[in-house]
Formats: sequence, structure tokens, C-alpha cells
Amino acid sequence: MLKNKSNQEKESHQYSDYLSEFVYGGIDGCVTTFGVVAGSVGAGLDSSVIIILGVANLLADGFAMSIGSYLSTKSAIDSFQKQKQKISQKIETEFESIKNRIKNILEAKGIQGGLLEQNVACYCQNKALMTETLLIEDLGSENQFKVPFRVASATYVSFILIGLIPLLSYLIDFFKPLTSNLFLVSSILTAMGFIIVGWLKAYVNQTMIFKGVLETLLLGAVAALVAYYVGDFLEQLILSRS
Repeated sequence: MLKNKSNQEKESHQYSDYLSEFVYGGIDGCVTTFGVVAGSVGAGLDSSVIIILGVANLLADGFAMSIGSYLSTKSAIDSFQKQKQKISQKIETEFESIKNRIKNILEAKGIQGGLLEQNVACYCQNKALMTETLLIEDLGSENQFKVPFRVASATYVSFILIGLIPLLSYLIDFFKPLTSNLFLVSSILTAMGFIIVGWLKAYVNQTMIFKGVLETLLLGAVAALVAYYVGDFLEQLILSRS
């Protein structure tokens, strides 16, 4: 019964865990793509070049980030499994030592006297429970719930979807010319994207929504300013040498 309840809890927490990957993938996608757009505008590049650079950056950086997330998660799981195996082996070879450690853990939780001895006896009859207790004590968690492929997928999808926002005005203009200032429209759309992602970030981190939105907007603004003026500086540098 307890095992079924534990499995249900793991399953219910899976998708909320992947939301955090979606949020941070989206933030990175929006910031880097808008940085490309701002830098390109600062350098006076044509809209078609902005689209090429933006899409190339979107696909390449998004893929690299998702691979990084995959490898990082897989490495953490492998490390966890090795630690679990190590503890299981110690239970077999150093049973009395592990038993005393379990006793100390329970005592630290306030269990004393006859109840302590009963609990220790129950733990010693269930090696899986002993292993889980020591894992929680050593690593702060019982198990790794995230699937590396899902982590990578959530990261890549969010990077593409949110990162595409700064390019929307240029993509629309490519197929149907607009009379508006494309960079201004891109900036407004990007700000809206930052607001959405900032709200999700605050939700995931359980912090104030205003703070999450403001932090994300400021991050995007700084990235855009740096990229714009770097692009402008490089354009002037190249023109002065030509």
C-alpha cells in the first residue's frame, strides 16, 4: 500500500519538475535570440540576415542546451545509482555499523527508549528501507524522478517556442512586408515573452510574481543593450577600416 502511494507521488511530481526545465530553457532562448536580433540591428544588418542568424542560433543553441541538460541529468542519476549500490553493499558487509548509524539517525529525530529499539529492528528487517534512509541522509533525496530525455525535450521545446518570439516580426515581414518598426515590434513581443516566462519562473520558485517578472525583464534589457552596442561598435570598427 505504501509502495503504491509512493509511486503515485513520484508520478504526480514528474510534470511539475519538468516545468522548471521549460522555464529556464525559455528564458535562455528568449534572451539569446533577442540578443542576436539586437546585435544585428546595432550592426545595421538586413532583415534577411537577422532571420538567418536568429534561426541558426535558435536551433544550434537550443540543441546544445538540451544535450547539456540531458548529460547533466543522466550524470546525476548515474551518480545516485552508484551511491545506492555502494550503500547496499555496505549493508551486506558492515551490517552492525549501518545498524548503529540507523539508530543514530532515529535518535536525532527524537525517538528514544523501547520505541527506538522497535524501529531499529523494523529497519533491519527491510534492507530497502535502510538503503532509502541512508540515501536521504547522504543525498537529501530518496530517488531521481526526472527522465533525461524528457528533461532535454522540455528544454529544447521551450528554447525554440519562447526563443522564436523575438524573430516573429521579422518572419512575418519576410512573407508579408510590415510598415512598422520591426525592432520595436520585436522588443514589445519579447517583453511580453519575458513577462510570461517571469511569471512561470516565480511560480516554479514560489517567489513573488512581480519580482520574477521584473528580474526577467531586466535580464533581457541588459542582454539587448549589450548586444546592440557591441554590434554597433563592431560595425563602426569595420567601416573605419574599410
